[in-house]
Amino acid sequence: MAAVAGVTVPADAPGPAGAPGSAGAARPSGSAGPESAVPSVRVLIVDDDALVRAGLSMILGGLPDLTVVGEAADGGEVPAAVAAYAPDVVLMDIRMPRVDGLTATEALRAQPHPPEVLVLTTFDADEQVLRALRAGAAGFLLKDTPPAEIVHAVRRVAAGEATLSPTVTRTLIAHVTAAATAGPVGPDSRRERALRLLTGLSDRERQVAVALGRGQTNAQIAGELFMSVATVKAYVSRLLTRLDLNNRVQVALLVHDAGLV
Repeated sequence: MAAVAGVTVPADAPGPAGAPGSAGAARPSGSAGPESAVPSVRVLIVDDDALVRAGLSMILGGLPDLTVVGEAADGGEVPAAVAAYAPDVVLMDIRMPRVDGLTATEALRAQPHPPEVLVLTTFDADEQVLRALRAGAAGFLLKDTPPAEIVHAVRRVAAGEATLSPTVTRTLIAHVTAAATAGPVGPDSRRERALRLLTGLSDRERQVAVALGRGQTNAQIAGELFMSVATVKAYVSRLLTRLDLNNRVQVALLVHDAGLV
């Protein structure tokens, strides 16, 4: 790998204008060669701990459908790395010394057609994680998550699914509820805004939104509401458009804010 402005990237990754990296550098272990017909999910790892970055690279690098295209040690390096190497998924540490992952996530998700973001944290539902999810992160992983679950989470996020299990969703519900109870309630409170947005949905759209709030997968929603999975996906896309949200996690948080789960 080559280091450019603090960002560690594989030499075969395209540059900002599609130029190849430095000649002679090794291809990352998870990269699929040109002969491979397997579409590869491009992953950028952002963490200030070199051991964490190395561990994640080892976990993801040996799989034919995942490629670690680069690493960054601080949130301030993320815009350049994303522009240069076009990842599909960014694994983003929350706590970094200069620009933290929350700030980097908010800036990244505000851009047109951003990659999906998976937050890396040592806490399962602190306020910073909730802010990252509200900013558009597709979910979060604890740093002690088993390797197989990390791989599954990256694949799910790349496919447009959230990574919040029902257990994690229940923890978030409790945290959001506690925060709402402790905070001031005004005419434009988060709950009132959520109810106002959800009131404009059809009954079926609201049912799908509530199911997302429970942390259900597309297949689970399809079984519960007697739909095909393709129909559920269409409803989720419609919800994102109508509610002007980035992903299904934000729909889930909106449902929590409204007190519907």
